[in-house]
Amino acid sequence: MRRSASPLSLVLLGLGVFLLVLAPMLTWYVEPRAQRTPVDVVSTTVLTGTGSHFDQEDVETKDGQRLTVTRRVLGNVAESERNGVAVWDVSQTIDTPKTAKLNDPRRSFQWETERWVTDPATNRPVHCCGEAPQEFGGEAYLKFPFDVQERSYTWWDGTLGGTVPLRYAGRAEVQGYEGLRFTGSVEQVRVGSRQVPGLLVGKPDAGQVQAEEWYANEDIDLVVDQRTGRILRVSIAPKVTLRAPGGERDEVTLLRSDKLEFTEATQREQVELASADSRKLQVVGETAPIGAAAAGAVLAPLGAVLVVRGRPRSGTPHATGSAK
Repeated sequence: MRRSASPLSLVLLGLGVFLLVLAPMLTWYVEPRAQRTPVDVVSTTVLTGTGSHFDQEDVETKDGQRLTVTRRVLGNVAESERNGVAVWDVSQTIDTPKTAKLNDPRRSFQWETERWVTDPATNRPVHCCGEAPQEFGGEAYLKFPFDVQERSYTWWDGTLGGTVPLRYAGRAEVQGYEGLRFTGSVEQVRVGSRQVPGLLVGKPDAGQVQAEEWYANEDIDLVVDQRTGRILRVSIAPKVTLRAPGGERDEVTLLRSDKLEFTEATQREQVELASADSRKLQVVGETAPIGAAAAGAVLAPLGAVLVVRGRPRSGTPHATGSAK
């Protein structure tokens, strides 16, 4: 009696082999391609806190004011697809109680626009497509790279016009969601100059002078989602002052706050987005490969056993000689 493989055994064997091949492909091929900075981004984040600002109308620094930093990010899909990069157009405003009522970025206390261009896989800066500022660098800015490690990173500080080393400071929770915390600071440093009346910086007889603009950030504190690199919480303590040309002390405080932090609503939104994206990457990089490998490890041997055993095939054997 001869045996033949049943259709079921062949299906089980084929499916098992397919799943065993699929598992490493998901981990080594599909997941890295899923870890790409999105280009279809429309995002608004808000930081608030109390501090001081210079009121140009009253020509004095006002203390105890509510300060609001609003950053709007719009992904430029057409430019990104044309160049194979991630292009984000960024608008950031700083508002005081007086300018916040106007709801017009052109009339904010400070308004800046930038274009950030990065490699969507590595998150590294790419110099093309009219990026601004052109000296833009570092590893982290609007987001960190995927799969954030427990190490130091360089963070781009736009006011400084350079990078700041951020040290890993353990794990922290934001809205009940765990992330990695990074901290750093910027010692007071000259970042530019601006023309002001000499009287403003202690030079009453000088007319207009090119006052030195100095900047410090005493407490940079970020919490980042480990899998996606999305920033869940930001807390900063900026200080911008003016000095007389060649002066050694601050004469005017333009802006200062001991703490500007993501609002509760912004933190909640960032956590929701990070959680959703993290789950997707976990499915592709962990859950699906493990499930495929486990199922394949069962089905492939089972199918092989059934193929070997086969099923009986009935029939009359052919005669090998003639009867006498």
